[in-house]
Amino acid sequence: MNLIITCARHLESETKQELSSILESIGDSEPSIIITNMSGILTAETKLDPIQVVNKIKEMLLDEPWSIRYCLRIIPIQKIMETNIESIENGLSDLINLISENESYRISIEKRNSNISSQEIISRIAKKIKNKVSLEFPDKVVLIEILGNKTGIAIVKKTDILSIEKTKRSLSE
Repeated sequence: MNLIITCARHLESETKQELSSILESIGDSEPSIIITNMSGILTAETKLDPIQVVNKIKEMLLDEPWSIRYCLRIIPIQKIMETNIESIENGLSDLINLISENESYRISIEKRNSNISSQEIISRIAKKIKNKVSLEFPDKVVLIEILGNKTGIAIVKKTDILSIEKTKRSLSE
């Protein structure tokens, strides 16, 4: 999986169809899209770069806001691992170099079907990153998406995570 998609409850199959046609229109005719056992959560595996996918979907949304009806958020994932603190810590070690020296960061954790300690994850990862923390306006977000026994991680700019509602709202301002 390299994308996590959220949608309204009970609209997972409509969201899956919508996402499938969006991905086909931007160049992936055979994405693997899975409706998880968690209400309102889908995962997708696309051969395209997940961050570029999010940016292309954002462009589509700005051109034709009505073209996306079911997807609520689209989150790029760079790496997948088992849900345990050591795996998450090791997985992020490879990605930390995506934060350059002068950039600030924030750690964001979203947990679904897991009771792993967010506080422990944050303190273990923060020890590895020497950069300045900025909770309000970080240059990079260390994203940890926990879906039961699988965890997706990414280090991205805040703008690389697509919230359909916020983007549509910004159009009407």
